[in-house]
Amino acid sequence: MEKLDQISNAIRFLSIDAVQNANSGHPGMPMGMSDIATVLWSNHLSHNPNNPLWFNRDRFVLSNGHGSMLLYSVLHLTGYKLTLDEIKNFRQLHSKTPGHPEYDIDLGIETTTGPLGQGLSNAVGMALAEKHLSARFNKKDLNIVDHYTYAFLGDGCLMEGISHEACSFAGTHKLNKLICFYDQNGISIDGKIDNWFTDDTAKRFEAYDWHVLEIDGHDFQQINKAIELAKSETSRPTIICCKTKIGFGSPAKEGTSNVHGSPLGDEEILSTRKNLKWEFDKFEVPSSVYKDFDFKVQGQILEDNWQIIVDEYSAKYPDLYKDFKRQVAGQLPKDYERKFTEFLDNISVDDEKIATRKASQKCLEFLCEELPEMIGGSADLTGSNNTMSRSNTEFLPSNPEGTHIYYGVREFGMTGITNGMLLHGGIKPYSGTFLVFMDYARNAVRLAALMKIPNIFVYTHDSIGLGEDGPTHQPVEHLVTLRATPNLNNWRPADLTETAIAWDSAIKSKRTPTSLVLSRQGLPPIKRTKDQIEAICKGGYLIQSNDNAKLNLIASGSELNLIIDAEQELRELGLFANIISMPCLDIFKQQTEEYMNSIINQNIPSIFVEALHPDSWASLAKPNDVVIGISSFGESAPGNTLMEHFGFSVSNIIEMARKLI
Repeated sequence: MEKLDQISNAIRFLSIDAVQNANSGHPGMPMGMSDIATVLWSNHLSHNPNNPLWFNRDRFVLSNGHGSMLLYSVLHLTGYKLTLDEIKNFRQLHSKTPGHPEYDIDLGIETTTGPLGQGLSNAVGMALAEKHLSARFNKKDLNIVDHYTYAFLGDGCLMEGISHEACSFAGTHKLNKLICFYDQNGISIDGKIDNWFTDDTAKRFEAYDWHVLEIDGHDFQQINKAIELAKSETSRPTIICCKTKIGFGSPAKEGTSNVHGSPLGDEEILSTRKNLKWEFDKFEVPSSVYKDFDFKVQGQILEDNWQIIVDEYSAKYPDLYKDFKRQVAGQLPKDYERKFTEFLDNISVDDEKIATRKASQKCLEFLCEELPEMIGGSADLTGSNNTMSRSNTEFLPSNPEGTHIYYGVREFGMTGITNGMLLHGGIKPYSGTFLVFMDYARNAVRLAALMKIPNIFVYTHDSIGLGEDGPTHQPVEHLVTLRATPNLNNWRPADLTETAIAWDSAIKSKRTPTSLVLSRQGLPPIKRTKDQIEAICKGGYLIQSNDNAKLNLIASGSELNLIIDAEQELRELGLFANIISMPCLDIFKQQTEEYMNSIINQNIPSIFVEALHPDSWASLAKPNDVVIGISSFGESAPGNTLMEHFGFSVSNIIEMARKLI
């Protein structure tokens, strides 16, 4: 008990001192949850500071990420590559200790948190990945995937709606290796939460079919027993409701919002040191704490013992182990490139019109057969998003080996969960909804881009062309928002060939997520040369070039066939134009200036045509160029009628071209 108390106080005072040093931060949560962290990391968490990438480690997520100094203190004290100097550098430019945790697995930080509730959804995804991979690879005699996912969370996490989406889903799928610690301190920034958060959390989670425990979060024995009970639960996730005092030990500020998001102040720190009998100077940690809490030796033993199991497994099940090793490494099969080229070569330009959402499903028929690590799903729109292929089986509580997940109407939760699945490793997830409902998932999409993880988002019904459902379902500003997001590639393909290249790009991406923006309406296949097909991966390329061109016609997705038809009529009028397909503006703008200028002739005017908000094209359009887009909301009518009404027609393009020339 004395050792645990010493470790807990070391965590508290490193957190207090770092926040005070930065004159910014949140000391209250680390002070209140340090007892829980001490017991978890001392007695239960299976990890290896020598190798943060050890695949069978327990995952730890700090969903209430404003308490980041708790995590940094624990990682430093247990032996990760997070030095005391970095602790002192908290919240400073280019430090490894930013204000909220940012994904850095080399330091032991499993995910970026801060936007409350998302870490919880990531944890659900990690537990889901563990359950799927263990069902697929484990044998009765040898378990090579066998770990827990732990998450700390606070009142704010549970107030955010994503917590309902993710926790309801976790209960349905019986994710018994998910263990959450609820920091039940009753305080948020605005003060005591009694006037705005009065849920009976225990009953709420019982209704989700979770295992619920309630304890004193400052009693080491209760904490330890609760974790043991949670680990023994075989059919439900567990939430441990921990009654804690925010700012524990601060004589003047304990239990108040004053310690939530502000430094204690020098005088109160002295009082807290005296109150908790901490007789060490600022940033001073006794050697006994480093000795007792360091986990490098124990962690290496745990990994070495796992490796013995893996070695036996590889000898008994060599084919399965080969797949396991490849998936964990995130590598494609050696024959993938050859098979994808064959798939691409077999695409016929004589086919009838096909919506790119259905073209995407054709791609998935190939991809899911070749890549068993691909796990898809939709937010209650499977038949509309076309995310399920013949190679998929249903992921169900009774069939965790399945590779298609029914997320229900949970766009935000779904996206946060797939982020967690990807962070876990060994899985290549993708998820689907209508483009207009990307708004629900927006912040999780942003975090995928921020973390540089290659998640795949399938967004269908991409314009007013979806028709009668009306403006509530017709996206306008959504692709502009996605394109404005740093480190996100957004593909809007025009036919099956471009859709296949888009999927291939998404599959091969290492550090950038991808959105696939797909049509509801059928689109005709487009004839291309081999060189043109090879150029699709550059984001923009010439479909047709004319030496006497007076105009560039540029479009993406469903509008490409419009400018092709318009060019033919312009030709009859003696006006020649270049035709440019721009399936991925983001990737095109990453090309050299020389390449971009070879595609878009800078000496002649351009018309950009896209049935979405026009602002995306501002970075390419010259002052006198024309963008045919839509800046208003849509209307309820048949898709063809709407396209004509809003100016997406051959006649309007010709009229604009004649005026421009």
